[in-house]
Amino acid sequence: MASAQVTGSTVDRVRTDSPAGRSGRARDWAEIQERMLVPLYQDVYRQLEVGAATSLLGVGCRSGLALLLAAGRGAQVAGVEADGGLRELAAARGLQVSPGGRAADVARSAPPVPRPAHSLVTVFEQAPTPALVAWSVARTLPGGQVVVASWGPAERCESAAVLEVARRHAPPGAPDPFAAARPGVLEALLVSAGVRPSGSGRVGCPFAYAGLDSAVRGLLSTGLFDRAEEAAGAALVAKELEEALHPYLRPDGSVRMANEFRWAVGTRPRV
Repeated sequence: MASAQVTGSTVDRVRTDSPAGRSGRARDWAEIQERMLVPLYQDVYRQLEVGAATSLLGVGCRSGLALLLAAGRGAQVAGVEADGGLRELAAARGLQVSPGGRAADVARSAPPVPRPAHSLVTVFEQAPTPALVAWSVARTLPGGQVVVASWGPAERCESAAVLEVARRHAPPGAPDPFAAARPGVLEALLVSAGVRPSGSGRVGCPFAYAGLDSAVRGLLSTGLFDRAEEAAGAALVAKELEEALHPYLRPDGSVRMANEFRWAVGTRPRV
């Protein structure tokens, strides 16, 4: 079994105090982490019958893989994303992505989107907030649908033990990735934004990595460890993250954790 020491390459990749470091995080998301949520995207699109009649806006669309999958089903797609590095990667994929669309941004302003309203708006955030959901509903056509998603219950997510590293070091008040995992929470977010819940689902999203280094890089790219890094330092967080991943190491050196994600959909009233 590999040692718990942080390799030089891992320490180098977790530095975020420079534009190059932030760009590296965006690439790690696109190249390592984003594919872990493909089962979630596909389950939503299949059940909602996303196709040529769908105009989809992805809120917090990151580097755009979810949009690409919807476009592959014939949908017209656009996105909003706060992180400039992720927007650049989405643009390189031929996607139209505007600034904004993260919880901190929409609480202060309403960033522009390519068209005023869409038949489907997806919020594939890992910790959706009331402000973000309300902003998203405002960009949904009357009779259109809004999807919100989150981690499932911690007891159904092996990555919960790894995310404990972030909770341990983050300052008080940091977002809890499992805050929306309790029954009815996603539906309550929709109701509070003025839409009627009309369906839900849950799907397994295993996190599988080629090795410890890629697992650390992928998990850090989610942003869930940012506040812990600010408080305790990137090197310490990376070291403890590697240690927390050891129970999920396989004999071939790969890492795999079973997780459940949940989603709910609501319909915006026509009147």
